[in-house]
Amino acid sequence: MRFAHTSITVRDMAESLEFYTRALGLEFERRREIPENQAEIAFVRDPMSGVRVELTHWKNKSDYTEGDQLDHLAFEVPDVAAAIARLKAQGVRIAKEPYQLQGGSSRIAFIHDPNGIWIELIERPETPART
Repeated sequence: MRFAHTSITVRDMAESLEFYTRALGLEFERRREIPENQAEIAFVRDPMSGVRVELTHWKNKSDYTEGDQLDHLAFEVPDVAAAIARLKAQGVRIAKEPYQLQGGSSRIAFIHDPNGIWIELIERPETPART
């Protein structure tokens, strides 16, 4: 398993992209709509470490409580179905079984940590086998 990114919820995508790229010097990677979730996401990357931040704008979200912006942590896994089966056997709470977003090539699933924080597991077609 390899740490992939941290996702934060943002109020305004354009304003947030401006901040993370201009003020903090992160590099813009990509941006796309996720119609089935009524959301838009964008990725920015630290050019020195390669660490990514996913900016998530929920179209129908109007209540923003300070401190609630952490959306999820993400880890790449070689086989998302096998990872979910292993985690279920350990008693981990599964939030979303493996699925694929419309137009996406990765399979993803979500689990909860003991505190209720969402953790995304991503199986990318190009992800080499890792333990």
